[in-house]
Amino acid sequence: MSSAPPSLTAFLENAAPAEPAFVFDGKAVSHGEFAQRVEQTVAWLAAQGIGRGDVIAVWLVNRLEWLALLFAAAKLGAIVAALNTRYRSAEVAHVLALSGAKLLVSEASFRSIDFAAILGGIDKAAVPELARITVVGAGELESAWPCLRFDAFERPYPAAPLPPPDVDAPVLLYTTSGTTRGPKLVAHSQRTLASHARAVATALALVPKKHSLLAMLPFCGTFGMTGVLAAFAAGITAHVLDAFEPAAALRVLAEAKITHSFGSDEMFRRILALTDMPRPFPTARLFGFAAFQPGWREFAEAAAARGLPLYGLYGSSELQALFSIGRNNAPFAERIECGGWPMSPDAIVRVRDPEGGGLAAPGVSGELEIKAPSRFLGYFRNPDATREAITADGFFRTGDVGRLRGDGSFIYETRGGDAMRLGGFLVAPGEIEDELKACAGVADAQVVGVEIGGQPRCAAFVIAEGDTPPQPEALTARLRERLAGYKVPARIFFIDAFPVTESANGVKIQRNKLRALAMEQIASVPSR
Repeated sequence: MSSAPPSLTAFLENAAPAEPAFVFDGKAVSHGEFAQRVEQTVAWLAAQGIGRGDVIAVWLVNRLEWLALLFAAAKLGAIVAALNTRYRSAEVAHVLALSGAKLLVSEASFRSIDFAAILGGIDKAAVPELARITVVGAGELESAWPCLRFDAFERPYPAAPLPPPDVDAPVLLYTTSGTTRGPKLVAHSQRTLASHARAVATALALVPKKHSLLAMLPFCGTFGMTGVLAAFAAGITAHVLDAFEPAAALRVLAEAKITHSFGSDEMFRRILALTDMPRPFPTARLFGFAAFQPGWREFAEAAAARGLPLYGLYGSSELQALFSIGRNNAPFAERIECGGWPMSPDAIVRVRDPEGGGLAAPGVSGELEIKAPSRFLGYFRNPDATREAITADGFFRTGDVGRLRGDGSFIYETRGGDAMRLGGFLVAPGEIEDELKACAGVADAQVVGVEIGGQPRCAAFVIAEGDTPPQPEALTARLRERLAGYKVPARIFFIDAFPVTESANGVKIQRNKLRALAMEQIASVPSR
């Protein structure tokens, strides 16, 4: 076994050239063909003046060009800033400015997305380092910047001299979830990306010619990129969707006899809804999922009954997706919980008591702190945020609430901002939401922390089942039978639908909007 540090370029060198690496739109691309595409892209980038330390922003759906640009940047010592195709003018401008990208590689159009119109909403002065835009695929893109076509695969460019490799330099920038100040850029190196891809491939025991991956998540996010890099590291074929579409996913799952896939609970829910076959995916071995929507436990049970083997996951841009996963030999209820066992044997997970400041014992909830080979380098061009996020002994402060099980695994409970300190205890909203959803007449529920009379309480939003909603008093009485008094919502509000936002990984409920709405409602009604 080579003692060289893990790197993306080593993946290219060690792959079996004739074996299929990817399938895009039904067309297979072998490892050897992909390596050739990477070399062509290296020459093309060098011809555009891109070298060590330069940033290129990639604003593409899942294409072969996306991956070729990443691996080519690794060879040149350049950096790729990943742009979500759902971003609009303000978000694109923010990432371009913060990253200092010299080159933007973009689609001309894709389905309903008008890239030219989005770029038209960006003030050139706001992104002074951007020199030109390159268009991939068919179509034209008019903008205020000089535009050229990405033709690396169509015409030869002079071979470029390569700098000495530096596997610890930034090579890929993910964006965090947006805030009022815009997303931060999470920097990863070849070492962090490649070592984690290898760890995932090893932990999942992926075997060439035996296993295959349906890659249906966007490459711009760690959830999508980690899966496809793990497949590449293992030498298994990744069947790639340019963007998620349930009917296309259903077709590939069946025709390609897919064994592994990763996605959100909502994505798998939409796929299963398209078929009435009792067990539509007989080759499915492991489908890892992130729980973004209420009712995910019930869905996991229904999916299992139809032969869809769902496993709970945990990850973040800073630690990379697929950081941990449930185990096959664990009880079903534990297997589907978000969290599980770290993919890397070198990862360390601990829990910090947010009040006392000490480390929490197994079973006690607190903030998850993690040290692992997959940990990010830091926030690009933001040293202050990096210092705040990493402890003196090298652990990433996740901002997530969870607890250790005592057997090497852990459970993710909620985002730190969503956790509620009630009656002196840290409470995950999901605990109360599950009890509400078990009440007659309740289709769905969300619980948020509020303040009433200077005291921390919680409020619930309920979507009623049917035309006649249950009485709030009846729900409160039921909860008082089931939960400690401090967990019972002080207010229960009925709502037609929860406010949501779309991200690269799925649709997420905007709990901050629910919290603001609850405070408005509480302020308008006399306290009790």
